[in-house]
Amino acid sequence: MKEQTLKTHEGTVLIDQSCFNNCQLYEYHYINEEKNWTEAQQYCREKHTDLATVSNMTDMKRLLSNSAGNMTEAWIGLYDQTDVNRTWYWSLPGNELNNQQSNSGLCVMTVLDDEGRWMSEKCTVKKPYICYEDKVILIKENKTWENALNYCRDHYHDLVTITSLDEQRWIQEKAKKASTDYVWIGLHYACTLDLWFWVSDEVVSYNNWVSNGPVDDCDMSGAIEAREKYWWTKRNYLAEFNFICSKN
Repeated sequence: MKEQTLKTHEGTVLIDQSCFNNCQLYEYHYINEEKNWTEAQQYCREKHTDLATVSNMTDMKRLLSNSAGNMTEAWIGLYDQTDVNRTWYWSLPGNELNNQQSNSGLCVMTVLDDEGRWMSEKCTVKKPYICYEDKVILIKENKTWENALNYCRDHYHDLVTITSLDEQRWIQEKAKKASTDYVWIGLHYACTLDLWFWVSDEVVSYNNWVSNGPVDDCDMSGAIEAREKYWWTKRNYLAEFNFICSKN
């Protein structure tokens, strides 16, 4: 891990520069073998995380860039639960697609062209499929910010960095499952330099601070609210919360 150090009020923090402009919170894997939707879901859950979830056009472009050039269609993780309110759901538990009405017993495939259109099909049809790999993990242990940082670096990669609205949405889905009201992220205040920084060395450009914003304080690190609004908030670095690690 390429690192530099930054002096803080409570000691020295190593900053990981190997992740700069490179890390993704999740990635897609195109599987060039034909299975029905249920078989594809099972494979993705065993080998990766789940069948692909697609939140926006950025996701769609990333998904299409990982597909094979000679294939035209592939399953993604969207389906209609038979006899359950005729509503589309993502394979990833807890995700619902805006209450769009459908015919029950159908699954969704994406057309692998420049437009990335979606089409419904009987779930028993065999198609190639696209899995996704989650690159972050919620640790349901209560630790101080520094101990959380060390845990992530010992067992995974680092405390998580959030650089965009897409990443914020991904992380808050993780935070919802926390057992504490706040969850540590890789954001810290450097008293000597009078600045907030990410331990991954990313610039704090995108932000989601609570409305009154961060107040500069030498004993503070950044956490995300695990209930309701999911704002970022400053908390004393000795407080003990769940935390989110990146796996990259």
